[in-house]
Amino acid sequence: MSVVGAIRPDSWGLALFLHVAGAMVLVGALTLSSVSLIGAWRSASPALIRLAYRSLFYGALPGYIVFRVGAEWIADKEGLADSNLTWIGIGYGVSDIGALLLIIALVIGRIGVRRINRGQGASAISARIVTGLVSLVLVAYLVAVWAMTTKPT
Repeated sequence: MSVVGAIRPDSWGLALFLHVAGAMVLVGALTLSSVSLIGAWRSASPALIRLAYRSLFYGALPGYIVFRVGAEWIADKEGLADSNLTWIGIGYGVSDIGALLLIIALVIGRIGVRRINRGQGASAISARIVTGLVSLVLVAYLVAVWAMTTKPT
């Protein structure tokens, strides 16, 4: 498979770059958010909860958009948009479910940050829900990264 990757047309380079770069930003922001939220459990730090929410909003959400646009673009250029390949099915499935869970985590996280900003204190329950959602999405995206790199049949 490495030979096939080496002979890819130059016109596909930008689409593939956007797909991979967006996925890397997305996974990095999810990792930062997850680690921050776990740290917030231990220290009950509002600053860590804000960092976790900001990493989701300013990192994961734009990363998702760039990665998904790049995925659609490269699939169209390669003629794989209507393909029945397993690794593409895994990618689309994880991407769709991950977007839904990311939006839910953003809404719950925003509610928690608003409570902190109003002086009502951090909600441990909302922080734990967001941590669970973010961790679940992160694991699912790591499975998708595996599928994209190994291309199982």
